[in-house]
This record gives sequence, C-alpha cells and structure tokens, in this order.
Amino acid sequence: MVTNPFQQIASLRDRIRHHEERYYVYDDPEISDVEFDALMRELRALEKQHPDLVTPVSPTQRVSGRSTAAFESVAHAEPMLSLDNAYTEGELREFGQRVRDALEPESAPSYIAELKIDGLGIALTYEGGQLLRGVTRGDGVQGEDVTANVRAIRAIPLQLSHAPRGTVEVRGEIYLPRTSFERVNEEILSKNEDIRRTNEDIERKNVALNREGKTPISTKALKPLVANPRNAAAGAMRRKEPALVAKRGLRAWMYQIVADTAMLVKDGQVSQLEKLRAWALPVERHWKHCEDIDAVLAFCRTWESRRSSLEFDIDGVVVKVRAEEQRLRLGSTNKFPHWAIAFKFRAEQVTTRLKAIALQVGRTGAVTPYAVMEPVLLAGSTISRATLHNAEEVIRKDIRAGDVVLVEKGGDVIPKIVKAITSQRDTGPNGPRPFVMPTSCPECASRLVRPEGEVVWRCANVACPAQVRRALTHFASRRAMNIEGLGEKVVDALVSEGVVKNVDDLYELDMSTLPSVQLSWSSKGNPIRIGEIRSKKILAEIARSRNNELWRFVFGLGIRHVGEGAARVLSTTFGSLERLRSASLGELESVPDIGPVVAASVRDYFGQPETLALLEAFRSAGVDPSQALETPQSSRRPLTLGERSFVLTGTLATLSRSEARRAIEERGGRVLSSVSKRASYVVVGDNAGTKANKAKELGIEVLTEEALLELLEQ
Repeated sequence: MVTNPFQQIASLRDRIRHHEERYYVYDDPEISDVEFDALMRELRALEKQHPDLVTPVSPTQRVSGRSTAAFESVAHAEPMLSLDNAYTEGELREFGQRVRDALEPESAPSYIAELKIDGLGIALTYEGGQLLRGVTRGDGVQGEDVTANVRAIRAIPLQLSHAPRGTVEVRGEIYLPRTSFERVNEEILSKNEDIRRTNEDIERKNVALNREGKTPISTKALKPLVANPRNAAAGAMRRKEPALVAKRGLRAWMYQIVADTAMLVKDGQVSQLEKLRAWALPVERHWKHCEDIDAVLAFCRTWESRRSSLEFDIDGVVVKVRAEEQRLRLGSTNKFPHWAIAFKFRAEQVTTRLKAIALQVGRTGAVTPYAVMEPVLLAGSTISRATLHNAEEVIRKDIRAGDVVLVEKGGDVIPKIVKAITSQRDTGPNGPRPFVMPTSCPECASRLVRPEGEVVWRCANVACPAQVRRALTHFASRRAMNIEGLGEKVVDALVSEGVVKNVDDLYELDMSTLPSVQLSWSSKGNPIRIGEIRSKKILAEIARSRNNELWRFVFGLGIRHVGEGAARVLSTTFGSLERLRSASLGELESVPDIGPVVAASVRDYFGQPETLALLEAFRSAGVDPSQALETPQSSRRPLTLGERSFVLTGTLATLSRSEARRAIEERGGRVLSSVSKRASYVVVGDNAGTKANKAKELGIEVLTEEALLELLEQ
C-alpha cells in the first residue's frame, strides 16, 4: 500500500493521465465522469496538504486563477501555410494530375484523406515532453501566445507519453463539440430569460416613475446567441480567461509534426498520425489511406453525406500526398503546399426574404451593393446579410428588394445570393422594382463614377468619411501599422466628430483632443468618452508606429492590389520609400512575384498628387518612411543577398529562426519553406531533417550556420 505522499500523488497523476488518454485519444473511457471527478478531488486534497509537491504538469494546474495581461506575438518555427481549395470533383482530379506530372512516372502517389475540422489552427511546442507554448495560427508567419488557454483544454496533454527528446512542435485544430455548443446557447437563453423578467419588473416600476415625473430606469440588453461552434471556440480562445476555456469544454485534434524537427517521420503522414497518437495526443480517427484520387473522391462523397453524424463540424476533406519524400519534391509556394489540397463540401442553401439592397463604401472608394435579409440559419450560422458583388451582377440576376431569394454559403464562407425565386415574386403594381444603381455616394452625396473597363462604381471624393474610416481602420490594423486600441469603434468616433479627416491626422492627436471624443451613450443617457487612460495608451501606440517596418507602412497605405506579401517583396527589393516611389513601371514589373497589374497600380498610386501630399504630411508628422525599414535592433543593411533564396532547417545555435529570417530579408534575400530548384542555399543546423539530403540531390549548396553568418556580414 502506498503511504508516501510523493508516491500517492505520482500514482494519482498517472491514473488521471491514463483516463484522460482513454477518453480524449481513444474515445474509450474506462470509468464514469463521477469516478474521474473523484480522482481529481483526491489529488487536489493531497496537493493542498503538500503544496511543495505541486508541479506545472499536474492535472490540477490546467486552469490558473489569474488571467494573462495580453497576448504576445510569437513567430512560428515554419510558416503555417494555408491550403489551396478544390470545390468540384474535377478540380480535385486536376490536383491529382498536377501531382503525377510533377513526380517521376514510376513513383505514383498515394494519399491520406482527413476530415477538415471547422476550428482554430494551433501550434503546440513541447520541450522534453512538457507543454511549453501554444500559439494561434495568426497570419501564418506569427501568431498569439495563448498558452494559458491551451493548458485549460483537457484534451491537450501537459506531458506527452513516451516523451520525445528535445523540442518538438505539433499542429492541429481546436474545436467545440456540438453538445457543448448547444449548452453554451442554452445558458445564454436561460440568462436572457432572467433579463426579460428583470426588464418586466423595471418597466412596471417605470410606469410609476413616469407618473411622478422621475427619470425612468434603463432596461438591460439581451445577450446574443453564439452563431456557431467555431465562433464559440474562437471567442473563448481570444479571451484572457482560462477558466472560460475550461468551462466551454473545448477539444482538439492534432494532425502534423512540424517537418523541421528531429521527430520527422520519413514514411509519410500515416506514421505522423500514429506517432502523435502514441504520444497521447488526440488524433481524429476517421482518416484513411487512399491509393489514388478515385479512392479519395469516394472518401469525400461518403463524408459529405455523413458529416451531420459527427460530434463536431467539418467543412470538407484535407487531401495530402502520403510519402514525405514526394512532398519534399513537390515543394510549396509562399502560401500553399503543392502536395496538399482542401476539398470543400458543396454549399448549403436556404431561402429567405430580401428586405433591402443597401450600399457600402470601401477604403478605395468602391461602392458596392449588399443584401439585407430576414435572418436565417445557414450552415451553422444565423445570417442577415450577403454579398451582391456589383451593380451589374444584381441587374443580370434580376434580384429585387422584396424577393424571396436562394442563399448559399460556399467554401469561401461568405454568404451570397444565388438567384431570386421569381415564381414567388409579386408582379402587381406594388411588387418589387428592378434595382437601379444610385448616382451619388450614400455617405457624402458626392458623384459616383465608373472607370472605363471596370464594373465597380466609385466615390470621387477622397475625403469621403466612409473611405477615411475604412482607410484608417486598415492603416491601424495588426497586419499593417499594428496600432493597438484603434478599433472600429474608436475610428468611427474620431471620424464622426471630425477629429481625423485623413489618415495622417492620426499623428496630430494629443491629450488636448483625444480624451474628450465620445464613443457612445451609457444606459442612463450619459456620454461615454475615450478618457485619459485609454488616450495615453493609444497615443503611445501611435508614437511607436512612427518607426515601424517599411512593409507595414506600404501595406497600410492601402494601394490597390498590394497585399501584405507584395508589400514585403517591394520593401525588401527597393529598401526605402523614396526608391519605391520613384521606381519605373519596368523596374516594378521586374520584381519577382510582382505582376503587371500590381506594378501598374503601384506606379499609378505614387504618380497621383494626392499621394505626394499624403507622404509629405506623414514626413512632417515625424513618420519617416525612408527610416521605417530599420528596427530597434539593427540599422539599415545593404541588399547584399538580393536575388538569393534560403531554406532553413534544424536548430541554429546563435540565431532563432525568426532572427535568421529577418537578417536574410533585411539584406534583400528570401526565405523559402521547402527545398526546390529555386533555392540558392540550404542552411543546416542541429537535428536537421531531410531537407539537407534533398538539397544534395538537387545540387543546392549546403551552408553551416557559420557560413551563413559570414554571408550576412559581407
């Protein structure tokens, strides 16, 4: 019989981990929930008596009592790439043909098909088998450190079984089971019922107060229901409350061991999934090894019809080439791997009434129609708006306000109107009238114009409040200038009160104007203002943004067709805003990954007098884009690595992966995620994977870390 407290606690922890593994990994519990809870209570009692024996990986330590102050950004060891999509069986067959064409004739590929979980991507880092960090997908390059919340998810082990040596990163999806989702909304409905009863009491009291000429009491607003399980999971993970994560009952499925670790399994995805399960990580069990695309299609058809039988939401099937060696040969773009694709299930469709066709104004002045509909449940979400693309599309489909319309939510998750059900249209004199595009802006009443060759109408007023709001929101967004605190609500208030009339006005804000800006009204009818504390934080963020990286500034300008990737490439290539501004069309078109459309848009943007005035205003406000390439840790570097591409593999001794990437990009080089003939060098650190062997096969020069450092110092 165990009498030593240390042994008692260790024994209890082992039993609890065993039962967690049976429940979350194998879906085969051996004891009831009541018995499991009794084990947890016994462990808590023992740890309370012996607090010196409490460890971070104890099952009782999942939910700390303290919320984190903020989510820090963390760079991923390797980018978390998106997947290209196939929406039809024909597109999936085309993917299979591309794979076969890219491989040797004698090496026909086989595939792994996995259910595509509708959840949140997560990257988990384990050190010596213990959970070290959990990071969201973010923008694919870096995400948010949500370790405290991850620790609260019981499906994710704090300690791996048969723990691998060193550091290993695994990736997967966090999701909310449907039963847990239903419970969340049941709780909201219950609370709303209490609020309704309270409001009824308040209204009765207000009758008496009105008779006496006294100020009535404000009623409480009802809490909206959560739209779908994914939103419920995302909402919990983005709150700094581990206890809420635990209460919601979030779960996880893991599907990948990051390729650049010593744990890379050479014989493909099947072994990775088996290895993950052996480590006591949860793996969705319905994956299948498919010998060819026909078998993959059969798997997709089966689960498209059976998806409602699952305890969680799926929106398709992920198809991956099985053999690791073939994946390396197929390679990846900066966005998608060539060896995987997501087959998206057909859109679900419903009918509802189109109440109105409204207009919205974008940051580039584009005025586009959208549908305002009677709320309807579609693919797990309650929707009341849908895109209508442009005026010509509305007229072509003859969609009218008042029609019954067919709505679908396709693989891009944006609701859209397929058609009007004309057989149910009222054809009388009071029936729906054809849509006519207005000639003036709905925000500022300025004239609308449609440039030659385009289908989109635009507001000609660059000072249009709607354009300013959207441009300002984009400029301050995390992926652009990353000015925390300038959300839509604050931006709306700044523009509505005329405090900010253009993006550069941000840098003129001070404590004499910002605190008094009104955000909204309280339930008692009093104005709610930004205030001094919030203003100081916002002004500090604005001041910090003056020294942001050049690519953030370029992306934040909102140049048409210039996304984050193009902004990075342009900034790295030209090195300063002045050089980019004066670049010719030919110079722009010669930049890798910058096509003629993007080049023409950039050249046109910097050729406008309004742009020159805006840049001068930024310069006068202390935002010097020519210095924005510099970071606090480094000075501007000559572009000594221009036109050269690097692949990083293994662990470097003196540089982290993100530091090495930044050092290479500062000097004009590029970092690729996979080995292909486009790579100039493969840099090899400790515990390198198969990328070094692949480099030798392709005749690509392999560098040690010392050789890389020498290149960086040239």
